[in-house]
Amino acid sequence: MSEPLGDDFEENYDRFIAEALDTGCVWGLEGDDGFALCPSVENDEIDVMPLWSQPEFAKQHCRDEWQAYQPVPIAVEELLDDWLPGMHADVLLVGVNWNEAMEGLELEPLDLLEDIDREAAA
Repeated sequence: MSEPLGDDFEENYDRFIAEALDTGCVWGLEGDDGFALCPSVENDEIDVMPLWSQPEFAKQHCRDEWQAYQPVPIAVEELLDDWLPGMHADVLLVGVNWNEAMEGLELEPLDLLEDIDREAAA
């Protein structure tokens, strides 16, 4: 079992990128209606899709309104080529490695794409 996510959102973000590149996948929550979304904290007219770098981080959110959801892997290559550009086109934000209290960064998908590309090239 890996270290739980903490309250340092930047650290959780850096960890997301490092672990995604290390394992080759990230984790979303999928249910009968598709992937879990929730309103942005900063703008409730925009939805956020939370993603995690470890399946157990995603699994801890499969409760309450998301109890019917399951963690599913998304390949990093697919995330970069399809998901993030698609989320940008759909005006969605991406939530990265939210902690148990559902707190964390909300990012423009293309910003995450650039940061992952930059880290992968380093």
